[in-house]
Amino acid sequence: MALASEAPKESFRLSMLIYDTRYRSMTIQVVVLILVLLFVGWLADNTIQNLAAKDKDINFGFLWNRAGYDIEQQLIPYTNDSTHGRAAIIGLLNTLVVAFFGCVFATIIGVFVGVLRLSNNWLVSRLMTVYVEAFRNVPLLLWIILVFVVMSETRPQPRDFRVTDEMIASGTEPAAKMWFWDSVAVTNRGTDLPAPVLDRGLGSIDIGSVPVNLSVLLTLAVIVASVLANRALLRRARAIQEETGERPVTWWKSLAILFLPTIALLMALGFHLDYPVFKGFNFQGGISVMHSFTALVIALSLYTGAFIAEIVRAGIMAISRGQSEAAFALGLRPGRTMSLIILPQALRVIIPPLISQYLNLTKNTSLGIAVSYLDLRGTLGGITLNQTGRELECMLLMMLTYLIISLIISSLMNVFNSSVKLKER
Repeated sequence: MALASEAPKESFRLSMLIYDTRYRSMTIQVVVLILVLLFVGWLADNTIQNLAAKDKDINFGFLWNRAGYDIEQQLIPYTNDSTHGRAAIIGLLNTLVVAFFGCVFATIIGVFVGVLRLSNNWLVSRLMTVYVEAFRNVPLLLWIILVFVVMSETRPQPRDFRVTDEMIASGTEPAAKMWFWDSVAVTNRGTDLPAPVLDRGLGSIDIGSVPVNLSVLLTLAVIVASVLANRALLRRARAIQEETGERPVTWWKSLAILFLPTIALLMALGFHLDYPVFKGFNFQGGISVMHSFTALVIALSLYTGAFIAEIVRAGIMAISRGQSEAAFALGLRPGRTMSLIILPQALRVIIPPLISQYLNLTKNTSLGIAVSYLDLRGTLGGITLNQTGRELECMLLMMLTYLIISLIISSLMNVFNSSVKLKER
C-alpha cells in the first residue's frame, strides 16, 4: 500500500528574495530603509561639512546662556537674566495655552454653527453659511491682525479710567468705566482681570528648574476625583434604572460631588480675588492679559471653528434620517434627539478630520509673531535665534517640539476615537 509523503521542502536561494512573494515585500522594505538611512547620513554629513566650512558646529550650549530679553506674558517666573532654555519653556507654555483655549472655543463654535447650518430656519442657516464662507476664505493672518488692531485702537487709554477728587466733587464721570461691577478693565494695552490669590497656599517645588504649585496640583486632583466620583454615581444610577426601571434622582448629588469638595478646599486655602485698581499711570494688581494673546485666541477659534462647523455638518448628514424620524416618533424633542442620538453617532465621522483641525490650530499659533506674541516661534525661533546665531539648532528644536505636541494630540484623540467607534464582535 502506497503512503502519501510530504513534498520535500525547497531549499532557500537568494533569488527567492526577489521572485518569491513570501520574501519580496520584506526585501523591498529593507532596501528602502537602507536608502533612507543613507540619505539621512549623507544629509547630516553634508550639513556638518558646510558648518565646518563656516567655522560653526552643532552645539546646544547656548540654551544655558543669559537670554537678555523680556517676555510680558509668562506662566512661570522669568526675567531677562534667565537662560535661553527657560525662555524657550516660557514660549512653549504660551503656545500650549493658546492651543488649549483655541481648541476648546473652536470646538464649541464649530458644533454650534454646524448644527445651526442644518436649521429649518432660512435666516439662521444663511447667517451661519455667511460666517463659514467668510472665515474659511480669508487668510488666518489677516484675521489675527484685524482683531488685534480693533482691540488696540478702539479701546480707551488707561488714563481715561482715572477718577480725581475734582471729578468726584463735580459729579463728573470718567471717560471710560470698568466692566462687571468694576472688576475688568479693557484698555488699549490689554485686559486687566481679577487674579485668584491664596492666603494659605501650599507653596511650590522645582521640577527641572520649573516651579510647580502644590496648591494648583491639589486643586486639580480634587477636581479629577470629583469627576470620577460623579461618574461612579451615574453608573450606579444607570444600573438601578436597568434593574428596576426607575432612575433615582441624582442631580443634586452630582452638583454636591462636583462642586462642594473644590469649594471647601479653596476656602481652606484662603481663596479670594485680587481686583485690578488704577494707580499712577496704569492698573495695578489682578492679571494683565495682552491683546496679542486675546486676538490670537479669538482669530484661531473663529477661523478653525468655521472648518469644524463643516465637519460637524457633514457628520450629522452622514447619519440616516430614519434615526431622527424614529426619535420623533418616540416623542423626543429635536434638541434631545440631536444631543442623545445624532451627535453621538456622528462622532465616528467627525473625530478623524477634527484631529487634523486641532493639529492645524496648534501649528498656526506660530502666526502670533505677527502681533508680537512671544510663543515658541517668537522666543526660540525668533529672538533666541537672532541673538545666538544658532539657526540650525533652534529650527531642529522647534520642529521636534511641534512634532511631539502633534503626536500627543493625535494619540489622545485616537484613544477617544477608539472609545466611540462601533464595537465589533
